[in-house]
Amino acid sequence: MTALTTWPAHDPTTVALATTNAALIGSFLGGLGFRFERWPLVAGPRSAARAEDVLAAYRDPIERVARADGFAQVDVVALRPTGAPSFAATAAVARAKFRAEHTHADDEVRFFAAGRGVFYLHTRDATRGEEVHAVLCEAGDLLFVPAGTTHWFDMGATPSFTAVRFLHDPDGWVGDFTGSDIALRFPDFDTLACGGAAAAGA
Repeated sequence: MTALTTWPAHDPTTVALATTNAALIGSFLGGLGFRFERWPLVAGPRSAARAEDVLAAYRDPIERVARADGFAQVDVVALRPTGAPSFAATAAVARAKFRAEHTHADDEVRFFAAGRGVFYLHTRDATRGEEVHAVLCEAGDLLFVPAGTTHWFDMGATPSFTAVRFLHDPDGWVGDFTGSDIALRFPDFDTLACGGAAAAGA
């Protein structure tokens, strides 16, 4: 289930907000400059679907977003257990790379067609102060993270997701890493996916 958990950036033991209400997630993130949408799931594409099948299944909403925001390229990224002996090592390397705090020169926009992952958004707001917001995304979720946002992504110890990626510039998604270890202080994907964050809010 899609979920949002918010903590003060200096205190990962205190949950300021925890909710699975999609409307609340959208309005809360919208107030901070992000965009969250729930798209109706299309029958057919699953975690093992070919990229062209995923793009065809969601063609209309993908084209809507691409036109509205001027994206020049749309592709599909996926990682899922293969049964190969090398999968664990491959997954660990990918997880470590994206779990480190970073920014991008381009907007980071992902639509999850299958599977799950957590985006952690590190914000500094004049009213709310400095916070970390964990958005547990599942199939049907679109998240728009503006360029320059400090964040990280956790795909879990056993990644399984298929996501549509929107790009203005194919080189713009390259991460500029902050060098901070803040990601290690907050509950990871596996903890949040099991409901490990205490609830505060509705």
